[in-house]
Amino acid sequence: MNWLQIGSALFLLAMVAMLFPRAREAIKHSPKGSMNDWMGYIVPMALVALFIVLLILLV
Repeated sequence: MNWLQIGSALFLLAMVAMLFPRAREAIKHSPKGSMNDWMGYIVPMALVALFIVLLILLV
């Protein structure tokens, strides 16, 4: 390993160490999703998945 890789690894570890507590706090204080929120996410994702399957079947 050269010094650039070591410096990059140390920077990455420092970034994770600084972001982890804030992310944990944001998750703790975030609003919980209702069933309507989840359906608003699941339905478009299912449509995209079906579209991809259709494209695969057409090949």
